[in-house]
Amino acid sequence: MNKFLAALTLSLTLATPFAAAAPASIADSPEAQAFARDIAERHGFDAGSVLAQFAAVRPNTSVLQLIAPPSTPAQRSWERYRPRFLNEQRINGGVRFWQDNAVALARARALYGVPEEVIVAIIGVETAYGRITGNFGVLEALATLAFHYPRRAEFFRAELEQFLLLARENGLDPLAVKGSFAGAIGIPQFMPGSQRRYAVDFDGDQRVDLAGSVDDAIGSVARFLEQHGWQAGQPVAVPAQLPGTPDASLLQAGIRPSLRAGDLYARGIVAAAAPESTVTLVDLVSPERATEYWLGFENFYVITRYNRSSFYAMSVFQLAEEIRTAKMALAGR
Repeated sequence: MNKFLAALTLSLTLATPFAAAAPASIADSPEAQAFARDIAERHGFDAGSVLAQFAAVRPNTSVLQLIAPPSTPAQRSWERYRPRFLNEQRINGGVRFWQDNAVALARARALYGVPEEVIVAIIGVETAYGRITGNFGVLEALATLAFHYPRRAEFFRAELEQFLLLARENGLDPLAVKGSFAGAIGIPQFMPGSQRRYAVDFDGDQRVDLAGSVDDAIGSVARFLEQHGWQAGQPVAVPAQLPGTPDASLLQAGIRPSLRAGDLYARGIVAAAAPESTVTLVDLVSPERATEYWLGFENFYVITRYNRSSFYAMSVFQLAEEIRTAKMALAGR
């Protein structure tokens, strides 16, 4: 009987090797060990302590699944993308967020030149005004991507380094910080490097807390945009009318404005833009529907520094416009 049970156990073990074997910790990776030695040498960390933190986490398969490109990429569709953020819930939530944080938003506009509605819209798109900030361990997520996702390992190793520096500077336990599956943190979803470069202590409590301080989030979003070239008082985008399909070279010019509005007008592209304006031609495509075209100015490009997608930037812009309109209508009652 004992021989039978032993044989059965062996057969089950061989049939399900991954279920039987515990996954290795991050610390078991030679790349992680080399990383710990490197940041110890360059930043004065204790390599053993870093490896002890790595030993407490394991490669997260959910993180790898979420970041992997789909096997069959979905067709781009502005028609499907837009309603995710341009809806009554986000608009009404944005008005409430603006009302609740009017003083901080006005101060951010005065200091950095970024309109309140744009700051509100970015926070609305990123985390639904702080409601959805992510529940992944940031150390685990970044370490998984740094050492088990070769496609972007260099980027995530840099962000892991920035995160450990950020935690040390702010007296945080790296194992306790939560964020997105890609390691973005807090109400505005800053990556650790962006937090160290652009975040500000906007509530004056002598620390930057993007997870718990709405004021810090507001000031940091505004400063991020200002540091990337936001032009106070200048437009973001205007709709364009085209006589037909545009020349491919106009779309291939890139997201950074490099075209003269006057030259586009000579080609039949009509928009409310001064002829000397430098713009980009934005195409918002949807399958089996006419493409929507806009001219984007420098401020449109600046929004794409937050997320490098024309769909994202247009969602932020249009949500900002809807929030401002709704707030004005409410005030006029």
